[in-house]
Amino acid sequence: MSEPQSKKSKMASSLDQLKSFSKVVADTGDFEAMKSYKPIDATTNPSLILAAANLPQYKPLIQKAVDYGNKIGGSDEEKLEAAMDMLCVLFGIEILKIVPGRVSTEVDARLSFDKEASIAKAQRLIQLYEDEGIGKERILIKLAATWEGIQAARELERKHGIHCNLTLIFSFAQAVACGEAEVTLISPFVGRILDWYVANTDQKSYAPEEDPGVISVTNIYNYYKKFNYKTVVMGASFRNIGEVKALAGCDLLTISPKLLGELEASDAPVTRQLSKETAAKTQLSMVRLNEAKFRWLLNEDVMATDKLSDGIRKFAADCIKLEGTLKSLLKVQSVKK
Repeated sequence: MSEPQSKKSKMASSLDQLKSFSKVVADTGDFEAMKSYKPIDATTNPSLILAAANLPQYKPLIQKAVDYGNKIGGSDEEKLEAAMDMLCVLFGIEILKIVPGRVSTEVDARLSFDKEASIAKAQRLIQLYEDEGIGKERILIKLAATWEGIQAARELERKHGIHCNLTLIFSFAQAVACGEAEVTLISPFVGRILDWYVANTDQKSYAPEEDPGVISVTNIYNYYKKFNYKTVVMGASFRNIGEVKALAGCDLLTISPKLLGELEASDAPVTRQLSKETAAKTQLSMVRLNEAKFRWLLNEDVMATDKLSDGIRKFAADCIKLEGTLKSLLKVQSVKK
């Protein structure tokens, strides 16, 4: 007697099911994790690079960045800036050897309120990639979604053909402004929104469909699809796989190795939650924003104001820590020479 088909074939993992609805992106600087979970794209930020840079297997990249900084010469500050830029690019290059799609490389968070400096830094990073034989079509320049960051992205997209990923999205106003700027991609943060509500309200737990971060991303996705914005949505900053599965169908989902592992180890069913068809039926109205209205709406959203400021400060702090690692090596090398 032949064996039942259900026993012959293994049930698809939750991760494989999710990949049939959304593009899965690895939210990590760990190359080995990327090889394991086979994402389409990968995202990095100063915090992820800092964590990876402390691991012994990545010391050659640190050394190469330091060598580049010393080769550029100039003042200590110029050497350090050159080494930092090169380190971000070197991590990106290694990631692109693993993923078939794109890597997001972040502009220094300390430039979040300086449009022109953000544009210059983005162009510099793209030039470093091109010097290494990587075309700009494989790079997303990551900028914080301040008004200045969004306007920098608008110019980079329209005038320079540089694709941008606007990060630290916590409010509908930020998402609308990004859509109007026609940026390539936005990264609304699910888990950090949940963190704020848990810390600042009496409710300490939420079902996935009631999770304020999930609701925020769902609203943004529906708005973009209903009004045919070209910008795509990449849900980010997940605290549990319930949040991830509640957003199945979102254009992209960037997920940490820990949660990717949980999804791969599970065969629980995953069903589509977001779709263009559902979005078209929502009762949403078109919104138009200028700078004054954007700033007012963001100011009125206490959670978004808190989390945007906090996110910029934390990314900046990790930039400074990473600079400290490079600075000590630059000094050691300078002494040796």
